[in-house]
Amino acid sequence: MNEHITSRLAKLREKMRQCHVDLAIIPHVDPHQSEYMSDHWHLREFFSGFDGSAGTLVVAPERTLLWTDSRYFLQAAEQLQGTGIDLMKIALPGTPTINEYVTDTLSNGQTVGIDGMLFSVNAYEELRRELSAKGIRLVSDFKPADGIWSDRPGLPENKIFIHDESLCGQSCSEKIAEVLDRAKKAGADATCVCALDAIAWTLNLRGSDVKYNPVFTSFLYLSKDGSTLFIDNRKLTPEVEAHLAANKIATAPYESLGSFLSRLPESTKVLVDPASSSSSVAISLGDRCVLGDSPIALLKGIKNATQLKGMVEAHVRDGVALVKAIMEIQRMLSAGEKLTETGVAKLLSKYRGMHEYYFDDSFGTICGYKSHGAIVHYEADEISDAEIRPDGLLLIDSGAQYLDGTTDITRTISLGHPTDDERHDFTLVLKGHIGLACAVFPEGTRGSQLDILAHLPLWKEGKTYLHGTGHGIGHFLNVHEGPHSIRTNENPVTIHAGMVTSNEPAFYVTGKYGIRTENVILAEEAFDTEYGKYLKFRTITMFPIDLDLCDTSIMSDDEIRWINDYHRTVRETLTPYLNADEREWLKNATRKLSRNSEHIL
Repeated sequence: MNEHITSRLAKLREKMRQCHVDLAIIPHVDPHQSEYMSDHWHLREFFSGFDGSAGTLVVAPERTLLWTDSRYFLQAAEQLQGTGIDLMKIALPGTPTINEYVTDTLSNGQTVGIDGMLFSVNAYEELRRELSAKGIRLVSDFKPADGIWSDRPGLPENKIFIHDESLCGQSCSEKIAEVLDRAKKAGADATCVCALDAIAWTLNLRGSDVKYNPVFTSFLYLSKDGSTLFIDNRKLTPEVEAHLAANKIATAPYESLGSFLSRLPESTKVLVDPASSSSSVAISLGDRCVLGDSPIALLKGIKNATQLKGMVEAHVRDGVALVKAIMEIQRMLSAGEKLTETGVAKLLSKYRGMHEYYFDDSFGTICGYKSHGAIVHYEADEISDAEIRPDGLLLIDSGAQYLDGTTDITRTISLGHPTDDERHDFTLVLKGHIGLACAVFPEGTRGSQLDILAHLPLWKEGKTYLHGTGHGIGHFLNVHEGPHSIRTNENPVTIHAGMVTSNEPAFYVTGKYGIRTENVILAEEAFDTEYGKYLKFRTITMFPIDLDLCDTSIMSDDEIRWINDYHRTVRETLTPYLNADEREWLKNATRKLSRNSEHIL
């Protein structure tokens, strides 16, 4: 048994009894609805031991359960062992939603306890509505960690800094004016911004409160009558204070947002994004609240010319760093030197860190050797860290935060003797990758309409992957950002020129291997016809795809041509930045692919 977790759950159940709460819901989120957050908000991990980035814990009268998605099925199963917590696999047949489980488990008059700061307006309203229909009470002031998590980390006090306009391409004042103009069109006088990346983008500021994401803990109120940043003032430098003052932004304590909103004039209308804002914000505003999509998400998602230039340059330097790192990995394996999964991650960070614009990795490197590659969001630790040998498949998903752009790349690499199944499945994934990369589509197309291009080669053989195909990527911001996406799930946001997205179809065989090929693609204008404007994707990731895993017998001529054209671009782009040995390595890695396997330049 995992005594730490069972003891914490026992204390939580006693607290629930004292507070007359029959069932508690603990999401993995903060008051900003972040995917990644500071350690202070890791409540679900504290009570369950599961540290994946997605998942919700439900402490019911007779059971404790954890819901998570396909990325974490294997990881969660391992980490929940001995805790008595049941794993609920989202989207699989027979798995109820959390709300369905709660309403089926509780009876009229019983009570569900949540911390309203950790539930978005949308999530809170949906839960409240479904519980109310069954006569179940919902209390939003239940704080599960209070009195139990005695050594809980405090909120970060890290200093924030200015992201220079020469790198981001637009002034803070211009952004605020545009945001308020769009808020006015939505019927609001002001807006309250809770999403940390939206705040960082709007103010041209960055921080280090959240690992891998250059954001800082705060709330932002924007109004033509005066704006306020709610933040711990220990995080401010004289330069940042001057920057805020120049843009007419006052500051107030982080925890004072609720009282500030509740004191606003009754006539003030404040735009609140129900997906990214805490339900407690809407409750504090009362009738002042105007629910609507934040204009910042789309403004941030469509990159300007300066940002796009930086993103392209960041991917070139990232490719150079990867050439050096992969060469070092191959050299170590050839020499018989010991190398583990965490060792690979350190090498990638080392070579990326040699550039002056490097700030941090953009997420924890996923380096999965053989069967570990089938764990979608696997991150090696001291226990799982596998030694890598010159045989089998190695899946590496990694990225970097540079001052002028954010990168995200996945490569599946053969370390020797690939099987027919490995080559076949790799090529199916590659065919889907190429299908999406080559898409040409009319303006107004949604990501869900494009997703089939990536899935179809796998679907034809009854295979699939359950995660999304593409996510938005921030500009020196969160590696996962909206509002757009490419996935089977419906998302009403259309693809616009200037949007940057990942292209990452995959396939996983539990206990054997994982395959994923990921590049970053940029949507740009293709041409106009009498039927309207058309868009296309340009691949900006610059690093070879493993030719030893390509099965040309199931590839079309166009797919082979795409590989050769892409590799020619990679070679021509990276060669000027490489030494003689690195150029030779790249020349071989980008050799011409042909059906008879005679690879010539």
